[in-house]
Amino acid sequence: MNTKLTLNIDHAVINKAKKYAKTKKRSVSKLVEEYLSSISSKEFAAVDNETLGTITKQIAGTITIRKKADCKELLSEALSEKYIWSQRGR
Repeated sequence: MNTKLTLNIDHAVINKAKKYAKTKKRSVSKLVEEYLSSISSKEFAAVDNETLGTITKQIAGTITIRKKADCKELLSEALSEKYIWSQRGR
């Protein structure tokens, strides 16, 4: 449902916005709606990110997990790799 909103914006800014909207084949109203939607989404994402620790933020996305991975198989591989490397150090 759309609701009408009245804004007081500098005339030069409105003219620039109209030109920009025309190049994007959108209305100024649609641009404002998209902008407000994006900043509110970012705000919610920022709140979620505040709960993450610094280290978690740094490593996020660095690990890829295989689809339908077998946990026992993954553990076995990790332990084998660990002990192979520890045997080499002796």
